[in-house]
Amino acid sequence: MTYTPPVAEQKFLLRHIVRLDELSGHNAFADASDDVADAIVEGAGAFAAAEFAPLNRPGDQTGARWSPEGVKMPEGFHAAYRAYVEAGWGTLAGPPEHGGQGLPLTLATVVMEDLGSANMAFSLIMMLTPGAVEALKHHGSEDLKRTWLPKLVTGEWNGTMNLTEPQAGSDVGALKTRAEPAGDGTYRIKGQKIFITFGEHDLTDNIVHLVLARLPDAPAGTRGISLFLVPKYRLDGTFNDVRCVSIEHKLGIHASPTCVMSFGDEDDCRGFLIGEENRGMAAMFTMMNNARLNVGLQGVSIAERATQQAAAYALERVQGAREGRGARIIEHADVRRMLLRMKALTQAARALTYYTAGQTDRASLGDAAAKARADLLTPLVKAWGTDVGVEVASLGVQIHGGMGFVEETGAAQHYRDARIAPIYEGTNGIQAGDLVGRKLPMDGGAVFRSLLADIRAEAADHPPLLALVDACEEAGAHLLAAAPDDRMAGSYPFLTMLSVATAGWLMARQLRLLDEAEAAPDFKAMKAAACRYVLDQLVPEAAGLAAQAKAGADLLYALGDEAFAAA
Repeated sequence: MTYTPPVAEQKFLLRHIVRLDELSGHNAFADASDDVADAIVEGAGAFAAAEFAPLNRPGDQTGARWSPEGVKMPEGFHAAYRAYVEAGWGTLAGPPEHGGQGLPLTLATVVMEDLGSANMAFSLIMMLTPGAVEALKHHGSEDLKRTWLPKLVTGEWNGTMNLTEPQAGSDVGALKTRAEPAGDGTYRIKGQKIFITFGEHDLTDNIVHLVLARLPDAPAGTRGISLFLVPKYRLDGTFNDVRCVSIEHKLGIHASPTCVMSFGDEDDCRGFLIGEENRGMAAMFTMMNNARLNVGLQGVSIAERATQQAAAYALERVQGAREGRGARIIEHADVRRMLLRMKALTQAARALTYYTAGQTDRASLGDAAAKARADLLTPLVKAWGTDVGVEVASLGVQIHGGMGFVEETGAAQHYRDARIAPIYEGTNGIQAGDLVGRKLPMDGGAVFRSLLADIRAEAADHPPLLALVDACEEAGAHLLAAAPDDRMAGSYPFLTMLSVATAGWLMARQLRLLDEAEAAPDFKAMKAAACRYVLDQLVPEAAGLAAQAKAGADLLYALGDEAFAAA
């Protein structure tokens, strides 16, 4: 089915949740006027719908194809990618000194949402390159930035993230890829990486890999990891001994090649150090934090696409009767319940993601409180946003009934594509652990308490939201004082509670401002219903997780390991 970009919703959030006018008041973002923002929102949506959406189904059916000569992308992808580069969509938030437009990340977030809704698998090549740009911008030498950033910013070359190895998944410190000084300022890279998104393809003339590797005599664990820039081709055009030896056969995102990469098979792979020796994780986390926001956004993207398709089907499918006549299934209460939940979850997750992007923009202007707020919310965006994507895509299949289980309708593809998002860029369990282990204790818990205070200040008219904030405060204090296993056992339900509380706050703000907003009647009606659903139903639902958040780990460890496998 066709994709219709949610332009009115995106503009509403930019004005009332991001408060883009505050950002454009700073010299750094002076060009981000309402007119410019509106043009970007409208243009990006039109581009995604026209160029990327028609390739979604064919890309899923054909997929990326591996051969010894390289990976071939499906027909139509090359022209669409060229159009993306030529239109300058990748440059929006790029550094102006290297060919970018220097606009807020929030506007680039709108573009990425539309591309992900139109074609999630294809959009992955655009998702990781900005993270590579950020890592180089903040940690690379001036020479590396001058040499590599201009074509990464435009998208003429794409960037990849190379962390995972067969024995080193979430345990990155176990990696074995080696880097040895070559004596000329470069390093000889040797090793294998797995699960590398767009590690090989035929859309760009070069691929710039950011590779974690270990120097000789480096300390064990993550303290001994360095980050290197390793191109597929050197600047003189010679091959850099980087090969894709296979691609994975996956549940979804078939048009995104997930590669097994081999570096230095012929001992002739050269890389350039990014940042300091043995400080690679700090540089890589710059890229990973960017990627985690974009993965959370993928949850919003796929939820939007699945919701549109389910609503269109429900408006057409006639089944059963009401008042003595044949009824479209949208007239049945249970279908309406599912559709409203899909709409509400999608809008709530979008609000949380856009708000966090806005805080990231404020952090780039030197706002320390905004940086702390963005750091706290990043695991929420990644984990809850992708959980929303999976739930909404599953509901989309349910609304289609038996036809949702049949590939021809496309509803199943959304579910298959969505399912990777809670896994990659740090599983959602890792995000929950990051929340309670690193983010909750920031500044002695003051960052967490500041968020709760802001929510309370706008929640007086919503008793369930106030009750959830109280429950979050109590659970947060409990987890801060808990033993490590108890803290981790409660981390996931706590993340969900805090995500819904924050999203509920943002929906309450939208509900309050809705009467004064200039918007179409249907938009206002659905926005009001979505806000009410979140505040009246989703918020109390999340409050019910408090017992799980505080339950501790005793029950989890009361069983022996083998008991879990017992028949």
